[in-house]
Amino acid sequence: MTEIAARGYANPDSLVSTEWVAQHLDDPAVRIIESNEDPLLYSSGHIPGAVEVDWTRDLNDPIRRDYLGQEGFQALMRRIGAAQDTLVVFYGDKNNWWATYAFWVFQLFGHSNAKVMDGGRLKWQREQRELTREISSYAETAYEAPPRDDSKIRAYRDAVLSHLEARGPLVDVRSPEEYSGERLHMPDYPNEGALRGGHIPGAHSVPWARAINPVDGTFKTAEELRSIYEGEKGLKAEDDVIAYCRIGERSSHTWFVLTHLLGYPRVRNYDGSWTEWGNLVDVPVER
Repeated sequence: MTEIAARGYANPDSLVSTEWVAQHLDDPAVRIIESNEDPLLYSSGHIPGAVEVDWTRDLNDPIRRDYLGQEGFQALMRRIGAAQDTLVVFYGDKNNWWATYAFWVFQLFGHSNAKVMDGGRLKWQREQRELTREISSYAETAYEAPPRDDSKIRAYRDAVLSHLEARGPLVDVRSPEEYSGERLHMPDYPNEGALRGGHIPGAHSVPWARAINPVDGTFKTAEELRSIYEGEKGLKAEDDVIAYCRIGERSSHTWFVLTHLLGYPRVRNYDGSWTEWGNLVDVPVER
């Protein structure tokens, strides 16, 4: 049994180790994808053979506040040399915060042959594994993308309002200061436009990074995660859960934990999050 499998996850195959990645650097059936908050990291050094998927440039519509559409995703996959059966493995900075965001966007298009490298850049670098500045390029594929399907794992504001009325569980993954309304943004980050502070009434405060071992960026065991989400907050695997943060990036990390590591079948990411909710007229806010 591998170390990851021994942690008791519902879907241990959702993660791969740094050692596994090191052994598959030249595997043509695998495409390693780096996705970071810091746009300079990839060019400063990345895993050999890895391609960059930038969260703003590659995953978001340049005009509307929305994700890329079917044609855009198809073009992205062709550019990075991914076919329908290619295993895509995500990793990045911030304890895989942006890697899970990219993973989540890929799931909107049904590319389920996807995993996350446990520990991300932090663990790879702590182990002093090879990094390169050589920009990776691959032959373009004929990838055919399906239409984007937001219905299962994405929540819009009207769905959140309905969820609130039904007293469904919500998880606010922001910092305690954002949750309380003391701050309108993360510490050390600029204000991103919310006019009101606080949280959606009844939402549980579970900062996203509680799911991570801070020393090496790996995910905590299933028992430790259940202690947080179920023991402390009372969530149940059968719950219909909505997670949110400021723009959906940190909450995609919690979505990954609840969905893939704990096996919750009904979890949605409200990517409008606080930059939308904190600006809406006449919606309930709690402090």
